[in-house]
Amino acid sequence: MIHEFFQSWDLFANTYLAGWMIALLLAMGGVTVVARDQIFIGAAVAQSSTFGIALAMVAGGWIGGVINEHHLAPVMAVLFAIGAAVLTARTGRIGRESHEAVTGWVFLAASAGAILLVAHAPHGLDEVQRLLASSIIGASGADVIVFTALTVFTAVAIALSHRTLRLLVMDEQTAAVLGVRVQLWNLAMAVWLGLALGLSLRTSGMLFTFGCLILPALTAKSVCRRVAPMFVVAPIVSLGAGVMAFVLANHYDLPPAQTDVALLSVCGLFAWGLRRIRFEARDAT
Repeated sequence: MIHEFFQSWDLFANTYLAGWMIALLLAMGGVTVVARDQIFIGAAVAQSSTFGIALAMVAGGWIGGVINEHHLAPVMAVLFAIGAAVLTARTGRIGRESHEAVTGWVFLAASAGAILLVAHAPHGLDEVQRLLASSIIGASGADVIVFTALTVFTAVAIALSHRTLRLLVMDEQTAAVLGVRVQLWNLAMAVWLGLALGLSLRTSGMLFTFGCLILPALTAKSVCRRVAPMFVVAPIVSLGAGVMAFVLANHYDLPPAQTDVALLSVCGLFAWGLRRIRFEARDAT
């Protein structure tokens, strides 16, 4: 099995490396999303990115150009993802609507809008369905460079600001009292979320992107007693599952994105079971 995987390296090296970098990148950022109970934001932002790509396809038809050559699709994906992240990541109420209501509206509007935009576009529905189904096959060397740079930047940023991040995640009011510029930090995290999800979704699709954002952090939350270790455990879980998933997918001829999300789901289920056993043992004593 391992030998077969290495034999496929020359053909799928960019796919493997891009997938692993995306897994590491999103797992690190997913810790703040999960710790703050903002899981649905990830889905809304990712879906808004799909809407941006659909809009880029329609706009490309209007201007008579090719989307990939004009780099319009990735730009629109990132812009719409960042816009949705900034809108939905705000805490409290937005106008008279709750935070959950706005997040739900963004998700549903983007989901319906993406399909309607490409309903009559040549191959439009196929492209949107590909994004929703997830297929990381076809990642390029440029994708590897971009996601490696983003992963390194994110890791360094977390290492330098982990105390502030932990405080923001646990208690924003205390952070504000201690002089942390909460609104600015929330804006920065929202922009990061939109950028990471917008770029990841176009390369790996909705399922893989959302799965790598949420599932490793959920697993880490179940096995860690504090937020700080989650920033280490979540990337380890995500990368480990990614390596195993790509090996299994290559050997059994399975779609790698779906295999990875399935393994991450099993990891989460196992972690929940361990947490329940730990709580029952504690209650028994």
